[in-house]
Amino acid sequence: MSHDPRSAHHPSYRTVAEHRAADAQLRVADAVTKFAGSMPFVYIHAVAFAAWMLVFEKSPWPTLTLIVSLEAIFLSTFVMIGQNRQASFQQAKADHDFDVSEQELHANTELTRVIHDLTQQIHRQVVAEAGENKV
Repeated sequence: MSHDPRSAHHPSYRTVAEHRAADAQLRVADAVTKFAGSMPFVYIHAVAFAAWMLVFEKSPWPTLTLIVSLEAIFLSTFVMIGQNRQASFQQAKADHDFDVSEQELHANTELTRVIHDLTQQIHRQVVAEAGENKV
């Protein structure tokens, strides 16, 4: 029996993930964010910056400073995109949880009414039988 790994996720997460997967721009942003938040990204940059500083520019590395500044601007944008994605998921999850909670409240209310009705029926039947036994 195969197990669908998506089934382990919250239904709201699947909805948000499907929406993001359908949009090419969001897929690119997710891929960049995923790579930028990884150790290979750090290693590549450490090697590239060291090589640049030692081989390509002798002093005081104005081009490297410009490149790093531009990269920081773009990466901070991708961080905000990631935060927006997380906020979208949290909102979708909250909405889903609210809907489930409301459904459970209605189901519990109905069960309470049924139990109350059954209790009243049992009470009437016990009182009626007690009355018949007295006669």
